[in-house]
Amino acid sequence: MSITGIKGMNDILPGEVEAWQFLESSARRVFAAFGYREIRVPVVEKTELFCRSIGETTDIVEKEMYTFADKGGTSMTMRPEGTAPVIRAFIEHKLHTLDPVSKLYYLGPMFRHERPQKGRYRQFHQIGAEVIGLDDPKIDAQVLAMLSHFFATVGIDGVTLQINSLGCPECRPAYRQALLDFLQARLGQLCADCQRRAATNPLRALDCKVPGCIEATAGAPAVIEHLCTGCDLHFEAVRSHLTELEVPYTVNPRMVRGLDYYTKTTFEMVTDRLGAQSAVAAGGRYDRLVADLGGPPLPGIGFAMGEERLALLLGARDDASPRPALFIATLGVEAERFGFRLLTRLQRQGIYAEMEYAGKSLKAQLRRADKLGARRVLILGGDELARGIAQLRDMAAGTQEEVPLTELDARLGLVVCD
Repeated sequence: MSITGIKGMNDILPGEVEAWQFLESSARRVFAAFGYREIRVPVVEKTELFCRSIGETTDIVEKEMYTFADKGGTSMTMRPEGTAPVIRAFIEHKLHTLDPVSKLYYLGPMFRHERPQKGRYRQFHQIGAEVIGLDDPKIDAQVLAMLSHFFATVGIDGVTLQINSLGCPECRPAYRQALLDFLQARLGQLCADCQRRAATNPLRALDCKVPGCIEATAGAPAVIEHLCTGCDLHFEAVRSHLTELEVPYTVNPRMVRGLDYYTKTTFEMVTDRLGAQSAVAAGGRYDRLVADLGGPPLPGIGFAMGEERLALLLGARDDASPRPALFIATLGVEAERFGFRLLTRLQRQGIYAEMEYAGKSLKAQLRRADKLGARRVLILGGDELARGIAQLRDMAAGTQEEVPLTELDARLGLVVCD
Protein backbone atom coordinates (compact mmCIF):
# COMPACT_ATOMS: atom_id res chain seq x y z
CA MET A 1 0.00 0.00 0.00
CA SER A 2 1.47 3.37 -1.03
CA ILE A 3 1.65 6.35 1.31
CA THR A 4 -0.26 9.42 0.15
CA GLY A 5 -0.05 13.03 1.23
CA ILE A 6 -2.18 14.53 4.01
CA LYS A 7 -5.55 15.88 2.93
CA GLY A 8 -5.40 19.62 2.46
CA MET A 9 -1.57 19.70 2.39
CA ASN A 10 -0.64 19.77 -1.27
CA ASP A 11 2.45 19.11 -3.33
CA ILE A 12 3.47 21.97 -5.63
CA LEU A 13 4.82 20.27 -8.73
CA PRO A 14 7.12 21.36 -11.56
CA GLY A 15 4.92 23.23 -14.02
CA GLU A 16 3.02 24.73 -11.06
CA VAL A 17 5.88 25.98 -8.93
CA GLU A 18 7.09 28.36 -11.64
CA ALA A 19 3.99 30.52 -11.12
CA TRP A 20 4.76 30.60 -7.37
CA GLN A 21 8.36 31.60 -8.08
CA PHE A 22 7.11 34.39 -10.32
CA LEU A 23 4.74 35.68 -7.64
CA GLU A 24 7.40 35.54 -4.94
CA SER A 25 10.13 37.19 -7.00
CA SER A 26 7.68 39.90 -8.07
CA ALA A 27 6.73 40.51 -4.43
CA ARG A 28 10.39 40.81 -3.45
CA ARG A 29 11.02 43.41 -6.17
CA VAL A 30 7.89 45.45 -5.41
CA PHE A 31 8.39 45.38 -1.63
CA ALA A 32 12.08 46.30 -1.93
CA ALA A 33 11.17 49.38 -3.98
CA PHE A 34 8.94 50.51 -1.09
CA GLY A 35 11.71 49.96 1.49
CA TYR A 36 10.69 46.57 2.97
CA ARG A 37 13.17 43.95 4.20
CA GLU A 38 12.55 40.21 4.54
CA ILE A 39 12.12 38.50 7.91
CA ARG A 40 11.89 34.73 8.47
CA VAL A 41 10.19 33.40 11.58
CA PRO A 42 9.66 29.81 12.83
CA VAL A 43 6.78 27.65 11.67
CA VAL A 44 5.97 26.72 15.30
CA GLU A 45 5.32 29.21 18.12
CA LYS A 46 4.01 29.05 21.69
CA THR A 47 0.22 28.72 21.65
CA GLU A 48 -0.12 31.71 23.98
CA LEU A 49 1.10 34.00 21.21
CA PHE A 50 -1.92 33.31 19.04
CA CYS A 51 -4.44 33.24 21.88
CA ARG A 52 -3.32 36.70 23.00
CA SER A 53 -3.06 38.23 19.52
CA ILE A 54 -5.76 36.65 17.36
CA GLY A 55 -8.33 36.31 20.16
CA GLU A 56 -9.56 33.27 22.08
CA THR A 57 -13.11 33.56 20.71
CA THR A 58 -12.11 33.55 17.04
CA ASP A 59 -12.69 30.54 14.81
CA ILE A 60 -8.95 30.22 14.28
CA VAL A 61 -8.14 29.75 17.96
CA GLU A 62 -11.29 27.84 18.89
CA LYS A 63 -11.38 25.38 15.98
CA GLU A 64 -8.59 25.61 13.43
CA MET A 65 -5.15 25.67 15.06
CA TYR A 66 -2.79 22.70 14.97
CA THR A 67 -1.78 22.65 18.64
CA PHE A 68 0.25 20.05 20.53
CA ALA A 69 2.35 19.67 23.66
CA ASP A 70 6.08 19.23 23.15
CA LYS A 71 8.16 16.81 25.23
CA GLY A 72 8.57 19.45 27.91
CA GLY A 73 4.82 19.95 28.19
CA THR A 74 4.78 23.39 26.52
CA SER A 75 1.76 24.02 24.33
CA MET A 76 2.96 24.67 20.78
CA THR A 77 1.04 25.74 17.68
CA MET A 78 1.89 25.60 14.00
CA ARG A 79 1.43 29.19 12.91
CA PRO A 80 -2.04 29.92 11.50
CA GLU A 81 -1.05 33.44 10.34
CA GLY A 82 2.09 35.52 9.99
CA THR A 83 1.57 38.86 11.75
CA ALA A 84 1.77 37.63 15.37
CA PRO A 85 5.09 35.76 14.86
CA VAL A 86 6.58 38.78 13.10
CA ILE A 87 5.54 41.06 15.98
CA ARG A 88 6.90 38.54 18.49
CA ALA A 89 10.27 38.60 16.69
CA PHE A 90 10.15 42.40 16.43
CA ILE A 91 9.69 42.68 20.22
CA GLU A 92 12.12 39.92 21.19
CA HIS A 93 14.97 41.33 19.09
CA LYS A 94 14.16 44.99 19.90
CA LEU A 95 14.05 45.98 16.25
CA HIS A 96 12.53 49.34 17.21
CA THR A 97 15.93 50.32 18.64
CA LEU A 98 17.53 49.95 15.22
CA ASP A 99 15.03 52.14 13.38
CA PRO A 100 11.89 53.95 14.60
CA VAL A 101 10.02 52.55 11.58
CA SER A 102 10.27 48.89 10.58
CA LYS A 103 9.07 47.70 7.18
CA LEU A 104 9.13 43.90 7.02
CA TYR A 105 7.84 41.21 4.67
CA TYR A 106 7.63 37.43 4.89
CA LEU A 107 6.80 34.40 2.77
CA GLY A 108 5.94 30.89 3.89
CA PRO A 109 3.46 28.21 4.94
CA MET A 110 0.65 28.63 7.47
CA PHE A 111 -1.58 25.92 8.97
CA ARG A 112 -5.29 25.77 9.80
CA HIS A 113 -7.47 22.71 10.26
CA GLU A 114 -10.47 23.61 8.13
CA ARG A 115 -12.40 22.01 5.30
CA PRO A 116 -10.23 22.05 2.17
CA GLN A 117 -11.81 23.85 -0.78
CA LYS A 118 -10.75 25.70 -3.91
CA GLY A 119 -7.91 28.03 -2.99
CA ARG A 120 -8.06 27.19 0.73
CA TYR A 121 -6.11 24.33 2.29
CA ARG A 122 -4.86 23.09 5.66
CA GLN A 123 -1.31 24.00 4.74
CA PHE A 124 -1.44 27.22 2.78
CA HIS A 125 1.12 29.85 1.90
CA GLN A 126 1.13 33.57 2.45
CA ILE A 127 3.09 36.58 1.29
CA GLY A 128 2.74 39.33 3.87
CA ALA A 129 4.09 42.75 4.81
CA GLU A 130 4.06 44.82 8.01
CA VAL A 131 4.89 48.44 8.87
CA ILE A 132 5.54 49.09 12.57
CA GLY A 133 6.01 52.53 14.11
CA LEU A 134 3.75 54.80 12.04
CA ASP A 135 0.10 55.76 12.60
CA ASP A 136 -0.08 58.41 9.86
CA PRO A 137 -2.96 57.73 7.43
CA LYS A 138 -0.51 58.29 4.57
CA ILE A 139 1.20 54.99 5.42
CA ASP A 140 -2.20 53.23 5.28
CA ALA A 141 -2.67 54.62 1.77
CA GLN A 142 0.89 53.76 0.77
CA VAL A 143 0.50 50.15 1.93
CA LEU A 144 -2.66 49.87 -0.18
CA ALA A 145 -0.95 51.54 -3.13
CA MET A 146 1.88 48.99 -2.88
CA LEU A 147 -0.60 46.13 -2.71
CA SER A 148 -2.49 47.41 -5.77
CA HIS A 149 0.83 47.90 -7.59
CA PHE A 150 1.78 44.29 -6.88
CA PHE A 151 -1.40 43.02 -8.55
CA ALA A 152 -0.76 45.24 -11.55
CA THR A 153 2.87 44.07 -11.73
CA VAL A 154 2.00 40.37 -11.85
CA GLY A 155 -0.85 40.98 -14.31
CA ILE A 156 -3.76 39.85 -12.12
CA ASP A 157 -6.83 41.91 -12.96
CA GLY A 158 -10.46 41.76 -11.85
CA VAL A 159 -9.43 42.41 -8.23
CA THR A 160 -10.96 45.33 -6.34
CA LEU A 161 -10.03 47.04 -3.08
CA GLN A 162 -12.59 47.29 -0.26
CA ILE A 163 -11.87 49.28 2.90
CA ASN A 164 -13.51 49.94 6.25
CA SER A 165 -12.65 51.30 9.70
CA LEU A 166 -13.13 49.30 12.90
CA GLY A 167 -12.57 52.24 15.23
CA CYS A 168 -10.47 52.14 18.38
CA PRO A 169 -10.90 51.30 22.08
CA GLU A 170 -12.42 54.75 22.58
CA CYS A 171 -15.31 54.34 20.14
CA ARG A 172 -15.59 50.54 19.86
CA PRO A 173 -17.57 50.00 23.13
CA ALA A 174 -20.52 52.14 21.98
CA TYR A 175 -20.63 50.33 18.66
CA ARG A 176 -20.28 46.96 20.36
CA GLN A 177 -23.32 47.70 22.53
CA ALA A 178 -25.37 48.86 19.52
CA LEU A 179 -24.48 45.69 17.64
CA LEU A 180 -25.17 43.52 20.69
CA ASP A 181 -28.65 45.05 21.07
CA PHE A 182 -29.29 44.37 17.38
CA LEU A 183 -28.14 40.73 17.64
CA GLN A 184 -30.08 39.98 20.83
CA ALA A 185 -33.32 40.67 18.96
CA ARG A 186 -32.30 38.13 16.29
CA LEU A 187 -30.45 35.59 18.42
CA GLY A 188 -32.64 32.69 17.31
CA GLN A 189 -31.71 33.29 13.65
CA LEU A 190 -27.98 33.00 14.29
CA CYS A 191 -25.88 29.84 14.06
CA ALA A 192 -24.80 28.12 17.28
CA ASP A 193 -21.31 29.66 17.17
CA CYS A 194 -22.64 33.21 16.75
CA GLN A 195 -25.21 32.65 19.51
CA ARG A 196 -22.46 31.51 21.86
CA ARG A 197 -20.14 34.38 20.99
CA ALA A 198 -22.76 37.13 20.73
CA ALA A 199 -22.19 38.38 24.27
CA THR A 200 -18.38 38.17 24.25
CA ASN A 201 -17.47 39.07 20.66
CA PRO A 202 -20.51 40.22 18.66
CA LEU A 203 -18.41 41.47 15.71
CA ARG A 204 -17.77 37.83 14.78
CA ALA A 205 -21.40 37.55 13.66
CA LEU A 206 -20.71 40.03 10.85
CA ASP A 207 -17.81 37.87 9.65
CA CYS A 208 -19.80 34.61 9.74
CA LYS A 209 -20.28 32.90 6.35
CA VAL A 210 -23.37 30.88 7.38
CA PRO A 211 -26.25 32.02 5.08
CA GLY A 212 -28.68 32.41 7.99
CA CYS A 213 -26.28 34.72 9.83
CA ILE A 214 -25.65 36.77 6.70
CA GLU A 215 -29.39 37.25 6.28
CA ALA A 216 -30.02 37.97 9.97
CA THR A 217 -27.30 40.64 10.14
CA ALA A 218 -28.17 42.34 6.85
CA GLY A 219 -29.43 45.47 8.62
CA ALA A 220 -26.84 45.53 11.40
CA PRO A 221 -25.47 48.92 12.46
CA ALA A 222 -22.24 49.90 10.67
CA VAL A 223 -19.10 50.57 12.67
CA ILE A 224 -18.24 53.65 10.57
CA GLU A 225 -21.44 55.26 11.88
CA HIS A 226 -20.04 55.05 15.44
CA LEU A 227 -16.45 56.27 14.97
CA CYS A 228 -14.97 58.77 17.36
CA THR A 229 -13.64 62.03 15.94
CA GLY A 230 -10.05 60.76 15.74
CA CYS A 231 -10.96 57.55 13.91
CA ASP A 232 -13.35 59.38 11.61
CA LEU A 233 -10.67 61.89 10.63
CA HIS A 234 -8.13 59.09 10.14
CA PHE A 235 -10.46 57.17 7.84
CA GLU A 236 -11.34 60.31 5.90
CA ALA A 237 -7.62 61.04 5.42
CA VAL A 238 -6.94 57.48 4.22
CA ARG A 239 -9.66 57.82 1.59
CA SER A 240 -8.31 61.21 0.53
CA HIS A 241 -4.76 59.86 0.14
CA LEU A 242 -5.99 56.88 -1.86
CA THR A 243 -7.69 59.29 -4.23
CA GLU A 244 -4.47 61.33 -4.50
CA LEU A 245 -2.52 58.16 -5.33
CA GLU A 246 -5.18 57.12 -7.88
CA VAL A 247 -5.92 53.87 -6.05
CA PRO A 248 -9.59 52.94 -6.68
CA TYR A 249 -11.57 51.56 -3.72
CA THR A 250 -15.03 51.04 -2.29
CA VAL A 251 -16.13 51.27 1.35
CA ASN A 252 -17.53 48.00 2.73
CA PRO A 253 -19.14 48.83 6.13
CA ARG A 254 -19.66 45.10 6.94
CA MET A 255 -15.99 44.20 6.79
CA VAL A 256 -14.69 43.27 10.25
CA ARG A 257 -11.98 40.66 9.48
CA GLY A 258 -11.51 37.50 11.50
CA LEU A 259 -8.78 38.60 13.93
CA ASP A 260 -9.26 40.57 17.13
CA TYR A 261 -6.17 42.76 16.89
CA TYR A 262 -7.41 45.04 14.09
CA THR A 263 -8.19 48.71 14.76
CA LYS A 264 -9.10 51.58 12.45
CA THR A 265 -8.30 50.81 8.78
CA THR A 266 -9.13 47.32 7.50
CA PHE A 267 -9.14 46.17 3.89
CA GLU A 268 -9.54 43.30 1.47
CA MET A 269 -8.64 42.72 -2.17
CA VAL A 270 -11.56 40.72 -3.53
CA THR A 271 -12.47 38.94 -6.75
CA ASP A 272 -15.51 37.13 -8.14
CA ARG A 273 -13.32 34.59 -9.96
CA LEU A 274 -12.87 32.19 -7.02
CA GLY A 275 -16.45 31.56 -5.91
CA ALA A 276 -17.30 32.17 -2.27
CA GLN A 277 -13.65 32.59 -1.27
CA SER A 278 -13.48 36.10 -2.69
CA ALA A 279 -10.61 37.64 -0.68
CA VAL A 280 -7.13 37.15 -2.12
CA ALA A 281 -5.39 39.65 0.15
CA ALA A 282 -6.47 41.23 3.43
CA GLY A 283 -5.18 43.16 6.37
CA GLY A 284 -5.47 46.27 8.45
CA ARG A 285 -4.13 48.45 11.21
CA TYR A 286 -3.24 46.93 14.62
CA ASP A 287 -2.20 49.85 16.81
CA ARG A 288 -2.36 47.96 20.12
CA LEU A 289 -0.91 44.58 19.15
CA VAL A 290 2.76 45.35 19.85
CA ALA A 291 1.94 46.60 23.35
CA ASP A 292 -0.50 43.73 24.00
CA LEU A 293 2.32 41.25 23.29
CA GLY A 294 4.70 42.96 25.72
CA GLY A 295 6.43 45.45 23.44
CA PRO A 296 6.51 49.24 23.31
CA PRO A 297 3.26 51.10 22.44
CA LEU A 298 3.92 51.24 18.69
CA PRO A 299 1.25 51.27 15.98
CA GLY A 300 1.31 48.94 13.00
CA ILE A 301 -0.41 48.00 9.77
CA GLY A 302 -0.01 45.01 7.47
CA PHE A 303 -1.55 42.51 5.10
CA ALA A 304 -1.21 38.97 3.81
CA MET A 305 -1.92 37.40 0.42
CA GLY A 306 -2.79 33.74 -0.14
CA GLU A 307 -0.40 32.27 -2.69
CA GLU A 308 -2.73 29.43 -3.64
CA ARG A 309 -5.44 31.91 -4.60
CA LEU A 310 -2.96 34.18 -6.38
CA ALA A 311 -1.71 31.21 -8.42
CA LEU A 312 -5.28 30.30 -9.38
CA LEU A 313 -5.90 33.86 -10.57
CA LEU A 314 -2.58 33.99 -12.38
CA GLY A 315 -3.33 30.81 -14.33
CA ALA A 316 -0.93 29.03 -16.64
CA ARG A 317 2.09 31.05 -17.76
CA ASP A 318 3.57 30.57 -21.22
CA ASP A 319 7.02 31.28 -19.80
CA ALA A 320 6.55 29.15 -16.69
CA SER A 321 8.60 26.11 -17.73
CA PRO A 322 12.28 26.85 -18.31
CA ARG A 323 13.56 26.10 -21.83
CA PRO A 324 17.15 24.95 -22.42
CA ALA A 325 19.28 27.47 -24.26
CA LEU A 326 21.07 24.49 -25.82
CA PHE A 327 20.54 20.75 -26.23
CA ILE A 328 23.66 18.71 -27.02
CA ALA A 329 23.01 15.70 -29.27
CA THR A 330 25.94 13.30 -29.58
CA LEU A 331 26.76 10.18 -31.58
CA GLY A 332 29.63 7.98 -30.43
CA VAL A 333 31.72 7.66 -27.30
CA GLU A 334 34.19 10.47 -28.04
CA ALA A 335 31.43 12.89 -29.02
CA GLU A 336 29.53 12.01 -25.86
CA ARG A 337 32.57 12.74 -23.70
CA PHE A 338 33.18 16.05 -25.47
CA GLY A 339 29.49 16.96 -25.13
CA PHE A 340 29.39 16.04 -21.44
CA ARG A 341 32.36 18.30 -20.67
CA LEU A 342 30.78 21.11 -22.69
CA LEU A 343 27.44 20.62 -20.92
CA THR A 344 29.06 20.98 -17.50
CA ARG A 345 30.92 24.14 -18.55
CA LEU A 346 27.67 25.70 -19.76
CA GLN A 347 25.84 24.82 -16.56
CA ARG A 348 28.67 26.14 -14.36
CA GLN A 349 28.40 29.48 -16.14
CA GLY A 350 24.65 29.68 -15.53
CA ILE A 351 23.49 28.60 -18.99
CA TYR A 352 20.64 26.07 -18.92
CA ALA A 353 21.66 23.17 -21.18
CA GLU A 354 20.64 19.53 -21.51
CA MET A 355 21.82 16.38 -23.28
CA GLU A 356 20.79 12.76 -23.69
CA TYR A 357 22.64 10.31 -21.46
CA ALA A 358 21.30 6.99 -22.74
CA GLY A 359 23.02 6.83 -26.15
CA LYS A 360 19.80 7.09 -28.16
CA SER A 361 19.56 7.71 -31.90
CA LEU A 362 19.94 11.22 -33.30
CA LYS A 363 16.25 11.25 -34.22
CA ALA A 364 15.25 10.38 -30.64
CA GLN A 365 17.58 13.05 -29.23
CA LEU A 366 16.09 15.70 -31.52
CA ARG A 367 12.59 14.68 -30.40
CA ARG A 368 13.73 15.12 -26.80
CA ALA A 369 15.18 18.56 -27.58
CA ASP A 370 11.92 19.61 -29.22
CA LYS A 371 9.86 18.35 -26.25
CA LEU A 372 12.01 20.39 -23.85
CA GLY A 373 11.60 23.47 -26.04
CA ALA A 374 15.35 23.87 -26.59
CA ARG A 375 16.19 26.97 -28.57
CA ARG A 376 19.26 25.48 -30.24
CA VAL A 377 20.71 22.00 -30.71
CA LEU A 378 24.41 21.25 -31.02
CA ILE A 379 25.01 18.04 -33.00
CA LEU A 380 28.31 16.23 -32.46
CA GLY A 381 29.53 12.96 -33.95
CA GLY A 382 32.82 11.26 -34.68
CA ASP A 383 33.00 12.74 -38.19
CA GLU A 384 32.36 16.26 -36.87
CA LEU A 385 35.06 15.91 -34.22
CA ALA A 386 37.55 14.64 -36.82
CA ARG A 387 36.81 17.73 -38.96
CA GLY A 388 36.94 20.08 -35.99
CA ILE A 389 33.36 21.30 -36.41
CA ALA A 390 29.90 20.91 -34.92
CA GLN A 391 26.40 21.36 -36.37
CA LEU A 392 24.39 24.12 -34.66
CA ARG A 393 20.65 24.01 -35.35
CA ASP A 394 18.22 26.87 -34.64
CA MET A 395 15.03 25.06 -33.68
CA ALA A 396 12.67 28.02 -34.24
CA ALA A 397 14.08 29.02 -37.63
CA GLY A 398 14.72 25.45 -38.76
CA THR A 399 18.21 26.37 -39.99
CA GLN A 400 21.51 24.59 -39.40
CA GLU A 401 25.14 25.67 -39.84
CA GLU A 402 28.63 24.34 -39.31
CA VAL A 403 30.55 25.99 -36.47
CA PRO A 404 34.31 25.42 -35.96
CA LEU A 405 35.01 23.98 -32.53
CA THR A 406 37.51 26.80 -31.98
CA GLU A 407 34.62 29.31 -32.25
CA LEU A 408 32.17 27.28 -30.20
CA ASP A 409 32.75 29.07 -26.89
CA ALA A 410 32.02 32.48 -28.39
CA ARG A 411 28.92 31.25 -30.25
CA LEU A 412 27.49 29.65 -27.11
CA GLY A 413 28.21 32.63 -24.85
CA LEU A 414 30.84 30.87 -22.74
CA VAL A 415 33.34 32.96 -20.82
CA VAL A 416 36.88 31.77 -21.47
CA CYS A 417 38.85 31.58 -18.25
CA ASP A 418 42.65 31.94 -18.42
